[in-house]
Amino acid sequence: MSIITLTTDMGLKDHYVAVVKGAIYSQVPDARIVDISHSITPFDNSQTAFVLRHAYPEFPRGTVHLIGVNPEATGNSPHLVVRHNGQFFIGADNGIFPLIFDGMPQEAFELTMKLEDDHAIFPLKNVFVKAAAHLLKGGTPEVIGRKTVQLKEMMSFRPAMDNLSIRGAVIYIDSYGNVVTNISRPQFQELVKGQPFRITFGRISYDITTLSKSDGDVPQGERLAFFGSSGHLEIALNKGVDGMGGGAAGLLGLHVNDAVRVELVLTQRAVPASVG
Repeated sequence: MSIITLTTDMGLKDHYVAVVKGAIYSQVPDARIVDISHSITPFDNSQTAFVLRHAYPEFPRGTVHLIGVNPEATGNSPHLVVRHNGQFFIGADNGIFPLIFDGMPQEAFELTMKLEDDHAIFPLKNVFVKAAAHLLKGGTPEVIGRKTVQLKEMMSFRPAMDNLSIRGAVIYIDSYGNVVTNISRPQFQELVKGQPFRITFGRISYDITTLSKSDGDVPQGERLAFFGSSGHLEIALNKGVDGMGGGAAGLLGLHVNDAVRVELVLTQRAVPASVG
């Protein structure tokens, strides 16, 4: 089974995605193409990495993932084939790979295969598809590339913690307007430990003081916080959808990189009355 995935910022209005798929079928007629997303914000490596890192673990070994966001190669950012947990990832060395894997991948190879003169014009089609076809036909990355251990890194913002709070940020907003933060469940549990807390991200009136398991835990249109499938703290509105009454991001005024905090709510201990 030859599975190849596409993650791009090309959208579906133009012919670009169809051109890439046509090139794949021309070289691997029995390929199964999966569209992970074509709605990535243009040139946004962080968003690309977030989407791909939570999608690829569900695919079988041997899957080839093409990364069509910022795919151009430069002297300092060559094209790579990365092998990680039995799957392959093809993209430019622009810092995205450590974001996908939360660290360095297991193996990386700089592409050295012979290419047509026009390969730089549309690298997703003219470079990545050719490399993917080689891999899907049973070839190895060692044949089309040379092993490298020096990959570019993009620094991702990590939450800051102390014994009273976690200071994180919005890292992704999905198509429902749900807001995903970089605060993980283990970080939340380490801080809260069953104590009262509040999640704050703007007006005090927006604060959330309980965790929900699903939208149904609150009335329709009410805000809620929960840990989604990504394992990150999310803020949402029950039945709130962008363009259909508004999602959490729009109605609560949240954007990527905005601050989100989890704070302990300290209760004042009773002070013994003085003995007169």
